[in-house]
Amino acid sequence: MNIVFSEGSGLNDSVYGNCQAPIRMFIEQRGEQFEQTSVLKNLFLMGKSENYGDLLTTMTAMSGFNPVGENGAYPTDGMQEGYKKLLVYDTWKDSFRISAEIIEDSKLLDLRARPAAFMTSYGRTREMFGAALFGGALNGNNAVSYRGKTFDLKAADGKSLFHTGHTAKVKGANQCNCFSDAFSADALGKLETKMHLFRGDNDEILDVAPDTIVIPEDADLKKAVFAAIGADKDPVTANNAFNYQYGRWNVIVWSYLNQFVTGGTAPWMLLDSKYNETYGGAVWNDRIELAVRSTIDENTDANVWRGRSRFNAAFNDWRFAAAGGMSGGNSL
Repeated sequence: MNIVFSEGSGLNDSVYGNCQAPIRMFIEQRGEQFEQTSVLKNLFLMGKSENYGDLLTTMTAMSGFNPVGENGAYPTDGMQEGYKKLLVYDTWKDSFRISAEIIEDSKLLDLRARPAAFMTSYGRTREMFGAALFGGALNGNNAVSYRGKTFDLKAADGKSLFHTGHTAKVKGANQCNCFSDAFSADALGKLETKMHLFRGDNDEILDVAPDTIVIPEDADLKKAVFAAIGADKDPVTANNAFNYQYGRWNVIVWSYLNQFVTGGTAPWMLLDSKYNETYGGAVWNDRIELAVRSTIDENTDANVWRGRSRFNAAFNDWRFAAAGGMSGGNSL
């Protein structure tokens, strides 16, 4: 996590200047800690932008080579733009202050706690925002309200991320990535197979290969997941047949999801991290990384620290993920 620091007037005074370095150190340390533990990098294609907004889109596949016989002419092939979606970057701000008395009296605890809490708040905001997007999508919604603002949850085709009737841009039948089945070893295998057979906007078979299971913090769901993938032998068969799911999955138990999914439900999600990186299924762009400014409040003499960043995230190509345990979904 890159943090840009700047200092305003009056901070060269010794009483203030001596506190700048330790506060900055606490902010940087906590930022690095959140960067290491965050799961956002495993769920979104993380990028940067220099624009007010960016147009997310895909290209359909080409039809392919044809047999033309000896000295045959080259057939003309082509591709076209798929669905597109505009991602506009929001500004996010927060601040904290340290009184002149705390600085003068060298209250070390406060000099540590407030900068640490500031960065914890920033990291938590980003993590919760990502969870709000996926949680709202797992509820089957088209939009979610977070911190007083509404964010779009639809994929580029105009349907909610998890939907029973995604339409192709050029040709092909409607497709489903929204299923009602509770998690089980059988459901895991069936949903993986469904994703292997996802087709593109030109009705071509894609290279979707899910490798990650994402679930909220739920004891029964965790037990079911690790029972299905945690041993190389199948415990429910008399001769302990080989368990082909063993060692093939990354599992993310995301506690931030809990407050955004409907209570009493146990949705689960499979995603293909490589497809997401290649085609931009879930996209997160930082327009301005966190910039922290330190100034003196001339009215109170407090040392005020302000943080500002610009970022946003959206869903683009729905094929990177599929979900089970969803109300209104199809049966596997």
